[in-house]
Amino acid sequence: MTWISIFTGKSGFAASSTAEDVTKGVDGTGLTAIVTGATSGIGLETTRVLALRGVHVIMPVRTLESGKKVKESIVEKIPNAKIDVMELDISSLESVRQFASQYCSKGYPLNILILNAGIMSPPFSLSKDNIELQFATNHVGNFLLTNLLLDTMKKTTKESGKEGRIVILSSEIHRMTYKEGIRFDKINDENSYSAFSAYGQSKLANALHAKELTRRFQEEGVNITANCLHPGIIATGLARHGGFNAFFYGVFNRFLKNIPQGAATTCYVALNPQVEGVSGEYFADSNMGKASKHAQDAELAKKLWDFSLNLTKSN
Repeated sequence: MTWISIFTGKSGFAASSTAEDVTKGVDGTGLTAIVTGATSGIGLETTRVLALRGVHVIMPVRTLESGKKVKESIVEKIPNAKIDVMELDISSLESVRQFASQYCSKGYPLNILILNAGIMSPPFSLSKDNIELQFATNHVGNFLLTNLLLDTMKKTTKESGKEGRIVILSSEIHRMTYKEGIRFDKINDENSYSAFSAYGQSKLANALHAKELTRRFQEEGVNITANCLHPGIIATGLARHGGFNAFFYGVFNRFLKNIPQGAATTCYVALNPQVEGVSGEYFADSNMGKASKHAQDAELAKKLWDFSLNLTKSN
């Protein structure tokens, strides 16, 4: 018994498709990708499948020891896998800057940037930069990392002649944010904080980030795309903070997507040739979907960009 649809969409894939299914026949040799949150869950599976397809994958991890263990586990099964591990805490702007500086100093190219790392519905707390932790981790850190690596992506795209792709993991929960969408004036307001709505807010920010990146890329005429996606409902460590989320994931575990299915849409958007030239879109089940009205609001996307720029400049 399963809730996972076996019916295919226009892409030829379905919710039941795996990451290996959607990348079958794709040769990623010569491509370099960054996958955040790569030590567990769909981030780990994304890393494994990209490496299987010949992509050089850089894993930014909070602890190098855990990252090296994951690398070893992948290389043990895929001897030709090309994987490097670097240190990054996406919730810390200082750590993001250090990572980007080290990455650029190594002279690595960058074809694919997959922003997968995230947290879900923790109790109210602030990051090291005094920003509400979900917004800091799920959006602000990703925003800064992307900006710091854009020149490298543009250079890679120009020199290789290959399209660059930015893949941002959002969620269907982006529809369940606060009523105004993004609470610009109450990001750090503990009194009105809702762990679930704040998660939805951060996921909406992911979708808006892809939209504004797309507008800027098209304006500049650069060959880079930015898309966001819903990976599906998957039993991973994301719900570790307990409460209703942990209860839901525990009770319905056997009805949810498994990890290979959960990583499919990420790998589809990152590697599949069907997505070439497609930007600013929202994907689910390895097919193009439709995001919320807030997520399609160009003015809100621009306002969020300016707000995020100010946050990263002042911290």
